[in-house]
Amino acid sequence: MRLSCLQENLQRALGRVGRAVASRTALPVLSNVLIATDEGRLRIAATNLEIGVTTWIEANIQEEGRITIDARLLNEFVNTLPPGSVDLSIEPARLALLLQSGRDQASINGIDAEDFPVIATISDDSTAFEVDAQQIRELISLVEFAAASDDSRPVLAGVLTRFEQDQIMLASADGFRMAVNEATLGAPVEGRHDIIVPARSYRELARIIGDFDEKIRLAITPNKSQIMARVGDTEWVSRLIDGTFPDVKQIVPKDFVTRLDLNREALLNAVRRASYFARENNDVVRLVIAPGEDDLTPGSVEVSANAAERGNSHSFVDASVSGTDVQIAFNGRYLTDVLSVLKNGQVTLGLNGSTQAGIVRPSGSESYTHVIMPMVIGGQ
Repeated sequence: MRLSCLQENLQRALGRVGRAVASRTALPVLSNVLIATDEGRLRIAATNLEIGVTTWIEANIQEEGRITIDARLLNEFVNTLPPGSVDLSIEPARLALLLQSGRDQASINGIDAEDFPVIATISDDSTAFEVDAQQIRELISLVEFAAASDDSRPVLAGVLTRFEQDQIMLASADGFRMAVNEATLGAPVEGRHDIIVPARSYRELARIIGDFDEKIRLAITPNKSQIMARVGDTEWVSRLIDGTFPDVKQIVPKDFVTRLDLNREALLNAVRRASYFARENNDVVRLVIAPGEDDLTPGSVEVSANAAERGNSHSFVDASVSGTDVQIAFNGRYLTDVLSVLKNGQVTLGLNGSTQAGIVRPSGSESYTHVIMPMVIGGQ
């Protein structure tokens, strides 16, 4: 292999595939990136067997070839090179990649590309959907954080993704909270397709999308074992989780005894203040909701937390409250998480007493719902 490309393009490509590199693995080749010529361009790929990322950059190719190189070492070296042309070639005698940029050069030992796993690509027999890039990125950002962080129950470490008619729905849950986000597809699909995508894989897809604002293609392999996406000159692939996700429609409450609308940022700041004290008390943040005395008087939400050795915090937020007054406690971290990702100025809370799950939504919209289980507090 012998070719030249721009340092800035190579650096960007290595950064794009970098998070797919395995950090701890018994297979040394999974710590490497694949460098290969491919139909007049340079292909760079990485995989940890859960996700795989492949990207292509322009290159002036004099001789075909491929090799795998330690991802971290290559990335660190390329990042410090000055902008401009970089020459790459393979030294066959000892299977090494030679890099030359002006007077700077390096020789990095590699592993035969034959040992690198095959990364699936979108094919004609895949079940494919076209979605707006920023739409899917926002759908992911509003649900992935609610997935379980461990794999003790693999299904809960994933995000249910449902394509049905002209709707796409993403949902995640960890046993204490659940996020559901729905949007309209550009074109209807035949039948219903349910898959479960690892939350960490979706986080990587959202990162790859970045500011890309065109349509992207999502595809499911015929055996429903992998999902793929094509974002410009980059392809992302992830394994799917086998299992049955909890019934979303049964979990989301439909009616509420108490409903309140209030400023999202004011509530978020009040919860954050309380959370500083709640850290030493299992993150318990208490809400006391009271309607106004008449139609002209706003209701209020008292947000408080108590730490036996540190003290306590009480904050008040004006709210439009309909229904009965209620006292309820939530995990402060869960409230902070959902209020931080929402962008609307106003949010709606729906409650059914102190022992039933509550919901958080952007005011005036039911396309997104965040369900949080309450915590037990004294006096209940």
